[in-house]
Amino acid sequence: MVVLAKPPALDQISLVRSPEPGGGSPFPGVPAVDLCSPGASLAVVDACERFGFFKVVNHGVPAGVADRLEAEAVAFFARPQAEKDASGPADPLGYGSKRIGRNGDMGWLEYLLLAIDQGSAVSKASPVPSSSLRDAVNEYVGAVRGVGASVLEAVAEGLGVAPRDALSRMVADAASDQVFRVNHYPPCPLLQRLPDSCSVTGFGEHTDPQLVSVLRSNGTAGLQLALRDGRWVPVPPDRDAFVVIVGDSLEVLTNGRLKSARHRVVANSLKPRVSMIYFAGPAPAQRIAPLPELLGHGEQGLYRDFTWGDYKKAAYSSRLGDNRLDPFRI
Repeated sequence: MVVLAKPPALDQISLVRSPEPGGGSPFPGVPAVDLCSPGASLAVVDACERFGFFKVVNHGVPAGVADRLEAEAVAFFARPQAEKDASGPADPLGYGSKRIGRNGDMGWLEYLLLAIDQGSAVSKASPVPSSSLRDAVNEYVGAVRGVGASVLEAVAEGLGVAPRDALSRMVADAASDQVFRVNHYPPCPLLQRLPDSCSVTGFGEHTDPQLVSVLRSNGTAGLQLALRDGRWVPVPPDRDAFVVIVGDSLEVLTNGRLKSARHRVVANSLKPRVSMIYFAGPAPAQRIAPLPELLGHGEQGLYRDFTWGDYKKAAYSSRLGDNRLDPFRI
């Protein structure tokens, strides 16, 4: 069993109350969308409007591609701590353990954060501990990047934005800012000392600043998403599907019609969780503002325009739980 070196005390990592079953409006489950099916664009927009997230099935990414990367990631995280530390520290790229970012956020996890270049390959600026892991990441990102582009094209079509690649070309630009993250949440022995109603934070609640995030995990639960009424709901693990999460930038571009989804991960007491997330971001100079064609007659934009570079800088200077869009609202 892999555990984090020098486990932090409970007072270093926040606790979260587990979602309570029942109560309030029933949650219908994570919407599942086949991007190749008729009406997929409207289904994507509907899911993004109601929840800010959905599940992509029949996505065309070979299972072996994801399985290979997962196996490489598990092998890396099983290495001695000294070897893993040599792949970091994450500032922001590289290996990190327990500390998330520079502003005091803590979680029961370790991770690799990598920049991706335009060729869907790991940037030379990103430290990768082995050539086999680099190859697996490159193969995986090359496939999953297409899922992100298809989702953005479906959003544009479903909202009536022309051309169809108005959003996807922002992340296809030669200078687009793409990031890939592998998170490992080891079994948490601290949970044995807690009541069933409490869990240990794996990754604290937050929204993603990019346009969309495409997530795949192993068969271990832990991901939770906040519904519009504030309730937290667990997302059942599904190794055969990807979870797509709306980011802050897409919320701004759609003038709040699609809202970024707040989410978090809680630790598991028995099983390790491995998740792989592709973040689709635009070029640093790309201006982010409500699209004119989505503003009705006389309707005003809810956000002032900014560049992705400005917003990324603000996101990195904030805590996970901060509402990063507040300073940009009109």
